[in-house]
Amino acid sequence: MGETSMTIMSWLEHQEAWAPLLFIAIHLLRPFLFLPVMLVCITGGVLFGPIAGTAYSVIGTMLSSLLFYKTIRLVPSGLKRLKSLKEKWMRKNSHLTVKQVAILRLVPFIHFHLLSYCLIEISSDFKDYTKSSLFANFPLAVVYTSMGQWITLLSIPLMVLFSIGLVILCFIVRKKYEVFLWRDFFQTSG
Repeated sequence: MGETSMTIMSWLEHQEAWAPLLFIAIHLLRPFLFLPVMLVCITGGVLFGPIAGTAYSVIGTMLSSLLFYKTIRLVPSGLKRLKSLKEKWMRKNSHLTVKQVAILRLVPFIHFHLLSYCLIEISSDFKDYTKSSLFANFPLAVVYTSMGQWITLLSIPLMVLFSIGLVILCFIVRKKYEVFLWRDFFQTSG
């Protein structure tokens, strides 16, 4: 994975005027190349600087999220797999908020499209999903692009502490109420 990503990024540096479009295309191809989102965003900061890199990363992650929204319904097995993965991580009827998804996107190596699936579940339509995705993708692009150099210097224990801190923050901004369905609360045995 590391050698492939280094080859792609080295090639991208030499493309000059096409580099931003190619970088955005790499965001779209990222799931097929098995590249973590954070690595692509950090590379955007190195190649284009923090401001342009953030803009290109926001565009790339947004297009990736929108493409996911349009194509996930065409692949029912993928939709079922994401649903079962979500149910393994969370309770059956619980839903993440947009703020929680934005925070969880900052945790390294959490499945990007699993969080996109969580946004689909809480969105009423495509327009609502687009707004939610923009809100959830923006912090990811800003943090990993502008502070990418700093994050790469952290040791593994500090990265674990950073991730635990993000999970605690996610817990703090959760919904403060839970809705139970009558039939789920009073389950009949038999």
